[in-house]
Amino acid sequence: MIKNLQDTTTLHNGVKMPWFGLGVFLVEEGPELENAVKTAIKNGYRSIDTAAIYGNEEGVGRGIRQGMEESGISREELFITSKVWNADLGYESAIAAYETSLSKLGLEYLDLYLIHWPVEGKFKEAWRALETLYKEGRVKAIGVSNFLKHQLEELMKDAEIKPMVDQMEHHPRLTQKELQAFCKENGIQFEAWSPLMQGQLLDNTELKEIGNKYGKSIAQVILRWNLQSGVVTIPKSTKEHRIIENASIFDFELTKEDMQQIDGLNQNLRVGPDPDNFDF
Repeated sequence: MIKNLQDTTTLHNGVKMPWFGLGVFLVEEGPELENAVKTAIKNGYRSIDTAAIYGNEEGVGRGIRQGMEESGISREELFITSKVWNADLGYESAIAAYETSLSKLGLEYLDLYLIHWPVEGKFKEAWRALETLYKEGRVKAIGVSNFLKHQLEELMKDAEIKPMVDQMEHHPRLTQKELQAFCKENGIQFEAWSPLMQGQLLDNTELKEIGNKYGKSIAQVILRWNLQSGVVTIPKSTKEHRIIENASIFDFELTKEDMQQIDGLNQNLRVGPDPDNFDF
């Protein structure tokens, strides 16, 4: 059982990745962003997830430095993720994009670097670049985001190194059990983005009833379900009370019946783009 905020899963290359972290999608540069990152670190979070396209890596970097200073922890205790955007999915351009992300974040390395979207005809070249960065010891782990099973299979046909992580939209309305099973079989850690379905589940009566049994919020129930399903999760929040509340999920355990009931909410419903049909 996952006991606390610092608990980790071990990726197939031996790198330890926290089960729980902070996402910063759609959080603009500025004091709110820096404060959210700093607050998360001060409250025990060790994983921060950003991306080049979010346009907020500089603020995230400042928040990381403030958080480290105020909580007295070292860079090695943190797990920082960023992602290469679609416009940079060539070999040289992906390596250059990595350098740019590092520079903006003010870091010497990333713990995890992901291909953000499976742009057909481009992602294999980008993967070769990520393999180079990994083999040179410049990034601790590499992976992908928004890759469905057939896209992972296509990537792995020519890959020297298997992705360590697949970060996907995942919530009770989009459980992707088949993809999760495929990732598990192949030693790829499944990670959830938008675990709270951008707030669309926060008035669900079934989830509310489950939460009432434990004195927990709907958000806490969903995030606990993620962890008990073996899914790494990175809910986004900028408010201190919410950052603390989201992480207060280590003092209860959902029953098998609860888990099945939440799984049963699946409708294969996306709030984000379809990885098989996007145009950016």
